[in-house]
Amino acid sequence: MIEYRYDTQLLIEGENLNEDEIDNYIATHFKGDCLLAVGDDTLIKIHFHTNEPWDVLKYCASLGEIYDIVVEDMDRQARGLKG
Repeated sequence: MIEYRYDTQLLIEGENLNEDEIDNYIATHFKGDCLLAVGDDTLIKIHFHTNEPWDVLKYCASLGEIYDIVVEDMDRQARGLKG
């Protein structure tokens, strides 16, 4: 059984983005693992395994424009189905 079901990936485009602040916020406010928040002050790539991807998306959308959003169900993938 997979503890955190959804592999959530997206890009945030904005101004004055801070990857360390975003990483810290996600790590302290959302349950999950495998967090990556990398980029610069105008573009951040997020990768996070969580059971509540919609909450992560909502937070990220508050920081700027989000796009290239991918949410894959790793439980389905583990069972050989399309995620």
